[in-house]
Amino acid sequence: MAEPSLSEAWEAKAREWAAWARAPGHDVYFWRLNWPAFVGLLPPPGRGTLDVGCGEGRVGRELVRLGHRVTGVDSSPTLTALASEAGGYERVVCASATRLPFPDGAFDMAIAFMSLMNMDEPASVVREVARVLEPRSALCVAIIHPLNRSESAAEDYFRTHRTPTVVERDGLSMSFEDVQRPLGTYAGALTEVGFAIEEVREPRADADADGSLLAPAARRPYFLHLRCRLQA
Repeated sequence: MAEPSLSEAWEAKAREWAAWARAPGHDVYFWRLNWPAFVGLLPPPGRGTLDVGCGEGRVGRELVRLGHRVTGVDSSPTLTALASEAGGYERVVCASATRLPFPDGAFDMAIAFMSLMNMDEPASVVREVARVLEPRSALCVAIIHPLNRSESAAEDYFRTHRTPTVVERDGLSMSFEDVQRPLGTYAGALTEVGFAIEEVREPRADADADGSLLAPAARRPYFLHLRCRLQA
């Protein structure tokens, strides 16, 4: 039997992910490290921000609190329904990010927060994002750090490696479906379609994280953030 696509795998886990993401205070890596650091990378809100791979919508809801006018897109029917029901977005569309249903230059900012590594064709996604952005717009990306790899994948950094990872904590279980790729795969996809990478950040947990779930992230990188600018 053929392995399901990443899109199919995330649709199958949609309710599981929504429970994980929406449990108050549960996802400490998001609330205390990844998202606060990512916010510092964002330009001011403009006329329209596209949330690529919006999932159940928590990133979009946070962007709206920051003053953004947000459109969400995700390939999962269940997740797009959840994002739409939760509110905040001006519009949520169920579609593949490789074929975005928006006209050229429709947005002046795009966010791909922890989504490109969940997609089968990141280069095609980046190409489509470039199409729907106006020139000089920003694309801000968060991914799992390429050095934050499973033991088996760490043996060959340059090999693209799909890694299902099951995490259980406080009565909740989540099976993450990610593809681990070298940094050059993402950088090449971005620069090939005209993005200039203007900022690279590796969020680090505070030293006082000792004894908490965040403690390992004070010593090694868990996430990688990029701010890119579409050239004229």
